Amino acid sequence: MTTLTLGHFLSLGAILFALSVVGIFLNRKNLIILLMAIELMLLAVNMNFVAFSYYLGDMRGQIFVFFILTVAAAESAIGLAILVQLFRNKSSINVDELNSLKG
Repeated sequence: MTTLTLGHFLSLGAILFALSVVGIFLNRKNLIILLMAIELMLLAVNMNFVAFSYYLGDMRGQIFVFFILTVAAAESAIGLAILVQLFRNKSSINVDELNSLKG
């Protein structure tokens, strides 16, 4: 049976982070996919914090993850509120139409 090392967790976190970066650069039209890619990026960083916290025996990394999750939840709520307003005004969720919402 193989034990999981810190390198395994860091590799998985790097793969998830790279997937989210690719998701952001490949799809700049759909706001929902952009929000999901940003959330995936934050979760990849959180996994690295938890992995380092566990392997170093320090709880500070896991406590920091709770703060990141709180910010991510607020970011999701604000992003979805903007999405709903954009869809109500323009009947589309195209990111290019966000320029027309300038005041």
